[in-house]
Amino acid sequence: MLLREVLNRGSLLRVPYRPTERTEAKRAAARERIVAAAHALIARGGYRAASVAAVAARAGVATGSVYRHFPSKAELFAEVFRRASQREVDAVAAATAGPGPAAARVAAAVETFARRALRGRRLAWALIAEPVDPAVEAERLVFRRAYAEAFATALRDGVAAGELPAQDPALTATALVGAIGEALVGPTSPSASRLDEDALVAGLVRFCLRSITDQESHVHARAA
Repeated sequence: MLLREVLNRGSLLRVPYRPTERTEAKRAAARERIVAAAHALIARGGYRAASVAAVAARAGVATGSVYRHFPSKAELFAEVFRRASQREVDAVAAATAGPGPAAARVAAAVETFARRALRGRRLAWALIAEPVDPAVEAERLVFRRAYAEAFATALRDGVAAGELPAQDPALTATALVGAIGEALVGPTSPSASRLDEDALVAGLVRFCLRSITDQESHVHARAA
């Protein structure tokens, strides 16, 4: 035992580095600045505007620091996408969880989805339709399911309470999310012209309400 202590005393082996709370906090703060910088650039000019050099400059870090936190630009974009999309999903979910009949909750969620997208068109385009790396596209699929689940919650409640006709809530919700997203592609495109936002939102809400109720069957009956 004494011999081992003597040998270790003169050893050149280094003790493994252990980050302190202070260094971990600095590292986390730098990572947050990088994500915030990328988010701001994407919201202003899309993914093309968020080069690693531009992100580093806005975050106040060296370019190499970006890669220390995110091995690839795709991973950075995926993180930005997750955070931005989660805020949108949370807003829609809050609307579907609100008080009132199921149809009113769905209408509120559709309006929330559309108005938030129109308020931040460039970011909405990046989240909905801008061509992206496969890693980000995979996140799109995850969040489409999350949006659908938010709508499905209100639809299940409506069917169970007899407020809505019998239907597959999951299928209807998935169709609604697809329709809303597709309807917003043009209006949020960087090349979109000015439009009447109120008319667009009202039309989208009407379409979605017809899709979840039996109103359309009454229209066909009257036409016959």
